Amino acid sequence: MMKSIRWRVALPYIVLIFSISLWITLYTSAQIRDTYTQQLETHLFVEARQIAENAENLMSPEPNQPALGELVRQQAIILGERITVFDADGNVVAESHKDLTEIGNEFHRAEIQGALATGRGSTIRFSRTYSYDFMYTAVPIRVQSKTVGFARIAVSMQKFDEQYRTYQQNIFIAVSLALITAILLSIWITQSIITPIKNLTGIAERVAKGDLNTHIIITGQDELAQLGRTFNAMAEQLRDKVESLAEERAQITAVLNTMADGVIITDEKGQVLLINPSAARILKTPEDKALNRTFAQLVYHHQLIALWRHCYETGEEQTQAVETHDQSIFVQAVITPLTEGNKQRLLVILQDLTRIRRLETIRRDFISNISHELRTPLASLKVVVETLRDGAIEDPINAQRFLGHIETEVNLLTQMVQELLELSRIESNKAPLNLQATPIEEIITLPVERLSPQAERAKLIINTDIAPNLPEVYADSERMSQVITNLIHNAIKFTPPGGTITIAAERHAKDEIVITIKDTGTGISEQDLPRIFERFYKADQSRTRRGGGTGLGLAIAKHIVQGHGGRIWAESRKGEGSTFYLTLKTSKLDNNSVT
Repeated sequence: MMKSIRWRVALPYIVLIFSISLWITLYTSAQIRDTYTQQLETHLFVEARQIAENAENLMSPEPNQPALGELVRQQAIILGERITVFDADGNVVAESHKDLTEIGNEFHRAEIQGALATGRGSTIRFSRTYSYDFMYTAVPIRVQSKTVGFARIAVSMQKFDEQYRTYQQNIFIAVSLALITAILLSIWITQSIITPIKNLTGIAERVAKGDLNTHIIITGQDELAQLGRTFNAMAEQLRDKVESLAEERAQITAVLNTMADGVIITDEKGQVLLINPSAARILKTPEDKALNRTFAQLVYHHQLIALWRHCYETGEEQTQAVETHDQSIFVQAVITPLTEGNKQRLLVILQDLTRIRRLETIRRDFISNISHELRTPLASLKVVVETLRDGAIEDPINAQRFLGHIETEVNLLTQMVQELLELSRIESNKAPLNLQATPIEEIITLPVERLSPQAERAKLIINTDIAPNLPEVYADSERMSQVITNLIHNAIKFTPPGGTITIAAERHAKDEIVITIKDTGTGISEQDLPRIFERFYKADQSRTRRGGGTGLGLAIAKHIVQGHGGRIWAESRKGEGSTFYLTLKTSKLDNNSVT
């Protein structure tokens, strides 16, 4: 409770009001009592002096007790007070209310001593006889300047005490009511102050939790209202800044998420503070697991770790091309120091050059392959031409044989150039496909019929297995027949005599037909299989070939199938034959009719 601002504000006022009320009560009570006793004392002194004056003649030369007794009794009746006369030694010589024998010597009393010393004495003390307080006032009785006795008046304080207690009770009730009123008023005042503060606190808590659209309803023109207006203005500015920062953060996040380059930010200890999806992809690690790990734990590559450490130690940008241990990714790392106040950050940019390097490798391989493919027939042609020039042209039989060889090599070169041009046109989209609804039999039957004589000469059996009621496919019939022809031709070349080639077609999904060309040939090795669709790639060293080839047929087939929106792949084991798969989409008309 004491921690509440309500009580911290109200309690001091309550304590102050209570203290002032208590002080006023005590002070007023004391003043009333003092005033009453002073007035009573003055009154009693006057009466005591009158009695002393009347008793002067009765005290000299000896006290006239009967006369004095009559005097004090009459005065007691008139004044309503107890009157006692003492001689100079303090012995009672006259008493209005008690028997003289019951009263001893009272010379030691304070009022007697005061009267003897100063001419007047007064005191208040408890009377055991009457069991309540009395005020005693005494004056000396002098005859010719000699003190011959004392006159004393005693008045009961009982009635005054009763009135005083009643007055105190009234004062207490009045002060209590005033105190209660003050407490209630202070609570109401503090509540009127606290309520806006509590509202402001609640709004501030909501703002702290992210609710920046809330505001304070302002009433009045006091300081709290001004505070509310200031808070609303602050909340609006904060909302604008947060929205601006959120927009900037969203833009930066969008840029980071769409960047092809990997971005990593670390602190000076190497702790990863930020990583974008490209960096996670390049490093093959989930984004959530990368955060709060060290850079060394994340990249796990000694060259990158050494590059990061060198940048941290020198404070200079570092650049280096790095290839992963398994040579699957080739990156260029650029590490730049960043300074944010007293904090040092390091920005790591990972540029994935794997595709560029692969393209460069393909370019080099392409130049090497085409050079090799051209060199062999050109060398052969050169030898033949030189032979003819040396005189073989004069021999009709040899001349015809050499000319036939020249024609074969020229046909091979012509085929290679035509296939290169066709592949280039397909890759550059300069060979548009004439897609239309086509029966699957039309794509398969013509190549089979065309290559059946060649298969018979090679002592091979060609089987077809086309599932019934297959829907039409959306395809360029001529181009797809070219693909099937190429695949069957390859199967014939690489299947030994007595083997079987099976061409099958079946529905794989609602909108997809799968065509398979399966042979019982020599198969393809595991290391060659991923590369068979590359240009000029030949696995001659592992397959027995029957007839020549340019090494471009499968590359052309892949691009044609992909142009149809399909897929092509192969499964094979060395010595167990090969199976080529390709998929085609069913026609739109069939898609709409299938339920």
